[in-house]
Amino acid sequence: MRFPAARTFGVLVALLAAALALSACGPATPKFKGSDVTGSAFGRDFALVDVDGKPRTLADYRGKAVVLFFGYTQCPDVCPTTLSTLAEAMKQLGPDADRVQGVFVTVDPERDTAELLKQYVPAFDPRFVGLRGDAAQTEAVAKEFRIIFQKVPGRTPETYTVDHSAGIFLFDPAGRLRVYEGHGQPPDVLAHDLRLLLAS
Repeated sequence: MRFPAARTFGVLVALLAAALALSACGPATPKFKGSDVTGSAFGRDFALVDVDGKPRTLADYRGKAVVLFFGYTQCPDVCPTTLSTLAEAMKQLGPDADRVQGVFVTVDPERDTAELLKQYVPAFDPRFVGLRGDAAQTEAVAKEFRIIFQKVPGRTPETYTVDHSAGIFLFDPAGRLRVYEGHGQPPDVLAHDLRLLLAS
């Protein structure tokens, strides 16, 4: 049985349109529980030093999902709570946690010496690293990540606190900023989003 030419052409057009529609869909976009900031024009990189004085940038952690958090060691509540939450998320990831790099950046380089960071940060998880910079480097990385921090005077010049932004930045293994987690996210949310990044 032969189909009229017009009908055959119509069927071919319909099939081609369907094929194009399917190819345009591509892979499904990950459904992060945090805020998807993929393609943002901020948070592209940092230039700081680790506790051994070695210069570090995002490229040093390529191949791993990176969890970046800003804080300081004498923070009374937000910082230790957040680091504890990150440590719990690492436990939930199981073996995949070895493909995640936790990075703590101090906003108080005046008091947070390399030695202090070396003791403080790995206490939450031995895989976590602490980074610091001088005042200018700290200002630069804060500006790049749109982090706000400010000293709040204490009873003495040495007992000040630091008000600072408390969100968490997640990067995929290719070094691209993908997710911003607001303060207070539970460990299972962080673990969920990190699994998606590791699978991407």
